[in-house]
This record gives sequence, structure tokens and C-alpha cells, in this order.
Amino acid sequence: MEIAVKLLVPVLLAGLVLAPAAHARVCAVSIDSTDQMTFSQKEIKVGADCSQVTLTLRHTGKLAATAMGHNWVLTRSADYAPVAMAGMRMTLADSYLPKADARVLAHTTVIGGGQTTRVTFATAKLTKGGDYTFFCSFPGHFAMMKGRFIFG
Repeated sequence: MEIAVKLLVPVLLAGLVLAPAAHARVCAVSIDSTDQMTFSQKEIKVGADCSQVTLTLRHTGKLAATAMGHNWVLTRSADYAPVAMAGMRMTLADSYLPKADARVLAHTTVIGGGQTTRVTFATAKLTKGGDYTFFCSFPGHFAMMKGRFIFG
């Protein structure tokens, strides 16, 4: 019996090493925003092997969130404009996003100059090669502050 246990332990440990959860990967991405209503990148690529993404948004400007706040929002490209327009009716406390809107796949809070924020989200809702847009939902910013998010 002792020999069987000694043989079984390495097999079980090997199974744990090869388990799908053990291969889950959190991918880190950073993007800057400015007082000139720009993002530092027009495109963000994330590998299909990423099970989660941690995005860090840094506001490199000096203006307060009430005057020139920025956030980072991810939607399917078809949902980008409708979500941004709906967000214009919301408040800073809501990060200028419609509450509990399923079209919003991920978002940060609105920050002002010198601040940093992060969001971690699962990629399970994303489709490899899908059409995704990221943008700032501060009123009026979404037309200029947007880019393509590539998963896969």
C-alpha cells in the first residue's frame, strides 16, 4: 500500500501542474491619458491565452476629474457609440456610464490629473478576433479618445 501511495502522489501532482486553471494567465496592460484628450495608444493587443486582463490607466495631465477626467471603457465596437451617448446622461459618480449595462465589458472609474486607476476583468466574455473598442466616457471625449482592443 505504501508503494502505491508513493507512486500515486507524483501522478496527482503532475495532474495539478497540467490542470487548465494552473495555466490561467493574468495579462497586464497600461495606457496613459492626457489633458489634451488623448490616449497613449490607439490599439491594445492581448493574447488569447490571457484569462484575465489587468489594465492600468494613468492620467498624466494636471486638470481635475471634474474638468478633464478620463476613464477606460471596453465594449463591442457596435455598442461603443450607444453606450457613450447613454453615458452622457449620467454623472461623474457613475463614471459617465449607464448603470449595470451589460454592453460594458469592463471599465475604470474616472480619474483626474496625476491619478492612476486599475481594472481587472475576465476574458471569458470576449471572442478571439472579436471587434472591440475602448474609449473614455467623459462627456464629449469618446469621439477622440478611443481605440481598438484586440483579443487573440
